[in-house]
Amino acid sequence: MRIFDPDGPLMTAMGKFADIVLCNLMFVLFCLPVFTIGASLTALYTCMLHLVYEEDRNDGLIFRDFWFAFRRNFKQATRLWLVCLGALAFLGAYYWVVRSLAGGYGRVYLITFYLLALLFLFGFLYIFPLQARFENSVRNTLRNAWLLSVAALPWTVLTIALIAFAVYISFIMNPGASAVFTYLWAACGFALMAYLQGFFLRQAFRKLSPELMRPKTARAEGSVFTDEEHRDQDLLVQESSYSNPNWNRREDIVGPERAQKRRRR
Repeated sequence: MRIFDPDGPLMTAMGKFADIVLCNLMFVLFCLPVFTIGASLTALYTCMLHLVYEEDRNDGLIFRDFWFAFRRNFKQATRLWLVCLGALAFLGAYYWVVRSLAGGYGRVYLITFYLLALLFLFGFLYIFPLQARFENSVRNTLRNAWLLSVAALPWTVLTIALIAFAVYISFIMNPGASAVFTYLWAACGFALMAYLQGFFLRQAFRKLSPELMRPKTARAEGSVFTDEEHRDQDLLVQESSYSNPNWNRREDIVGPERAQKRRRR
């Protein structure tokens, strides 16, 4: 076995790491205007999920995928990011008011703040990965993010634990090394976290579909995911309620003529 075989495990791992570093640098650069953070997160998750799913990329160049995803999702991802900023502003104001309260009422309201912050974090973990992976409206992306965070609760908890562990190692365990870890995060940290989170997301996305769905093929009607390409291939896609895997075979959805053709097959 040749160590430097282009298709060998060593060179494959090195190629993925180079893609992670390049995506991270582009992510940091594109986040500088602040209001573009949403589109940058979406582009980052798009590229990292490509690596996790081992999908073919445009000309094999990761920066082209990043730029294409950034442009394609810019408007909707920016709207999602503005919603998140509004929620963060509300949480900040709520915390400031709660901290000014004394006695038992202050402690009670502080608990409600932590619960609201945790609820926001649950949904935030999935907003931009869903935007990167599926076509949907802003409203339904937000709704499905919180639905999925509860439906895939073990993977949500693992993701939070992963992020908390990384932050603890980087900035809390050894404060004297914070400067070094800051450079590491700027070089590869954000993309590496998104890549590792991608393995949890891949499992969580199975709650939305009985198979791994292709990027940007799922389009939602209401609060459910539908996949026009897969529907044409006569595959099953679940509702976001996760309760009726045969919903897109019903005659009231596909029409009696098409349902009759399926029965003939």
